Amino acid sequence: MLALRLTRAARLAVQLRRLLVAVASAGTGFLLLCALGHALTHPEAPGASALRLAWCIAPLAATVYLAVAVARTDPGTRPRPGLSAIGLGPGRLMAVSATTTALSAALGSVAALLVFLQLRGDLTGAPADGAVTEALALGQRLPAPAVVTLLTLVPAAASAAVALNLRPRAPRPAPSAGSRRYGRFGAYGWGAARETFGTYGRYGARLAPASSASASASASASASASASASAQLADGRAAGAAPVGGGGTLLTQASDTPPPATADGTPATPDAVPDPTATPRPHTTTLPWGIAVLTAGLAVETYAGDTATPSTTPSAAVLAGWALTALGLALAGPGLTHLCGRLLQAVRPGALRLLAGRVLMEESHRIGRPLGVVCSVASAAYAAAALYDADGPDFGPLSTLGALVVAGCAVATLLTAAVEAKHDRTDTTDALLRLGAPPATLRAAAAVRAGALLALFGPLTLIVAQLASLPLAR
Repeated sequence: MLALRLTRAARLAVQLRRLLVAVASAGTGFLLLCALGHALTHPEAPGASALRLAWCIAPLAATVYLAVAVARTDPGTRPRPGLSAIGLGPGRLMAVSATTTALSAALGSVAALLVFLQLRGDLTGAPADGAVTEALALGQRLPAPAVVTLLTLVPAAASAAVALNLRPRAPRPAPSAGSRRYGRFGAYGWGAARETFGTYGRYGARLAPASSASASASASASASASASASAQLADGRAAGAAPVGGGGTLLTQASDTPPPATADGTPATPDAVPDPTATPRPHTTTLPWGIAVLTAGLAVETYAGDTATPSTTPSAAVLAGWALTALGLALAGPGLTHLCGRLLQAVRPGALRLLAGRVLMEESHRIGRPLGVVCSVASAAYAAAALYDADGPDFGPLSTLGALVVAGCAVATLLTAAVEAKHDRTDTTDALLRLGAPPATLRAAAAVRAGALLALFGPLTLIVAQLASLPLAR
């Protein structure tokens, strides 16, 4: 009931995005039903029917990807302060978002069923004519379990993907910035526990980590000892003597001047160097994997072109090659976008290039992956045009529908990610305007970002498309 109320109260832009999810779900559901109809019409060719069903994975994945992007930009299901008090915590909002996505996809599946029955003539009694009639199973009864299974596939996959992406995540523990500790002679840094003289050389002290009970006991003991010895430390420092611990242990001081405290009250740690590999960013970890998967996809497409035979439906090897190519470009997209931002700031950049490059670097994890998907779809369209040439098989209506669903979902996902990125940097834009930055400069920075991305991803798309189409056009 809450999901329905949020759906009704949403703004027009949100409703349009949900309508796009329903339309994509309808197209995918219709393709799945046509694969079922082909299997009923041609029981002697189960391999061809299975191949048609396998090719429905592409529009299914594109629809799920669009549904996740739409759910991420839905303002009605974002966590807000105070909602947990009325039972609308992050987990509940995630369930509401998954339910809303399932409702939109289910609406599209119902529309696909109605159109399929209309073309079969089950509703009006007049079946349709044309090239799609062989996939409608005219004059045969549709198995209800198969129809229900195929139609619930898109809503179930979309809602599961939304729930997986929007699940509540525990915040990563920040590196502890505790006060400076005093340890054994020669100790340096900010040790979490105190060490007396000779601790390092004890037998078994460095063989295994201490248990949680002993760690908590030592922490409580050190806290009580520090509380009882605070007066002694103050007197010792005033008299110029060495500080004395709670157990009478001589402590050495690494520096005379304590570090200043930070804004949140915790003292700063200038000696602690953060580990850059502790929390790797997506663009630094997925770019090599994306290049490797892209190379593997091109190799599979080359093998598929060497063993291809003229047929109406491309082989499973072509599908696997295109899937690997799309996955590789999607993985490499954030890294390439980050690289594009770095190149914009190279060679003495001005304010315009510096602003455009910084924005690209910050938004690389958000718009890089949709850009890679669009790049893969464009290269696949070029390769498909080379495959379905004048001497090849015909590009039928079902293939056209599948291509429209995939391309439309990719472009809609990219636009949705761009809108989300624009909303997320609203505070930064307002701050720049308050500082006196002219609006024309911000528009020029947006144009520079778009031009840089086009200059990088345009030739990349052409190169990948040419490499993918060469073995298929032979």
